[in-house]
Amino acid sequence: MADKIRWGILGTGNMARQFARDLTSVEDAALTAVASRSFDNAQKFANEFSIAGVFGSYADFAAEAPVDVVYISTPHDSHAENSIMCLKAGMAVLCEKPFTINVRKADAVIEAARKSGRFLMEAMWTRFLPVMAHLKKWLAEDRIGRLTLLQSGGGFMPPYNPNYYLFDPARGGGVLLDAGVYLVHLAVNILGMPRDIRAIGYITERGIDEQFGLLLGYDGGAMADLHVSLHMKSKPEAKIYGDRGIIHVHGPIFCPSALTLHPYEGDSETISFPVQNGYAFQAREVNRCLRAGLQQSPLMTWDETRHVMQIMDEARAQMGLRYPME
Repeated sequence: MADKIRWGILGTGNMARQFARDLTSVEDAALTAVASRSFDNAQKFANEFSIAGVFGSYADFAAEAPVDVVYISTPHDSHAENSIMCLKAGMAVLCEKPFTINVRKADAVIEAARKSGRFLMEAMWTRFLPVMAHLKKWLAEDRIGRLTLLQSGGGFMPPYNPNYYLFDPARGGGVLLDAGVYLVHLAVNILGMPRDIRAIGYITERGIDEQFGLLLGYDGGAMADLHVSLHMKSKPEAKIYGDRGIIHVHGPIFCPSALTLHPYEGDSETISFPVQNGYAFQAREVNRCLRAGLQQSPLMTWDETRHVMQIMDEARAQMGLRYPME
């Protein structure tokens, strides 16, 4: 493989810009193409980041872009279609969270990766941050004993805008897929696939969830208690309880700033994790996997992505939430 792995980006929103900025710190990556549904938007993005390949449609990008891997940063409801298109075109895919709208579409994307023989990974950037590696190290060292409870949640109050994706059911709006996905990923990463799923939520007249509570039960007695709301302000963080202590994952949960270990006996310990270029860690993992000839990352497997989608599907079913495109 060449010294530089060629990256492309689908979409030109805020996350795409953050990813493009952070990709500059990845030593063996080169950003070579960008696509938008508007050529003018793609050109502005290309000018900002000195990108040579500019495409005014996603189809043209898939057919012609000189890239090895594409970061998909389009709206939720487009993830499956865009991922499959790029996989069939011979590109590896890093797809932004939520991976798809539901597990049925997730399965279609994974099957496309299998058939094409291309690499595929969900862009759950939190999974690859140094703070999460240290959290897993503490847990592997049995620092808090047998796990009993994961509590995580938060709230934010964005101004209402019917045209914003968060308030639009046709684009997979609502807090579960947008913010709750981080909490579900945390639970799956630490505790695995639950035995029991119990969910309640507040569904608006427009058909999006503005608040939810999710309780997951595991073999052996551990539980996860998760919540997100658009009706309060609370910094999203997490606490992991064991029978010998507590680990506090300081917020924001999507990019934790510190970990504190509170043993029931002994002194507490805090480690800070100031992170810049947070998206770069997942890009480095993609490059590592591509150079190793892997189809999926051992740190973010297809099975884990499916488990997250299954949990969110079941939670939405219990809340009575169904998107128009389903």
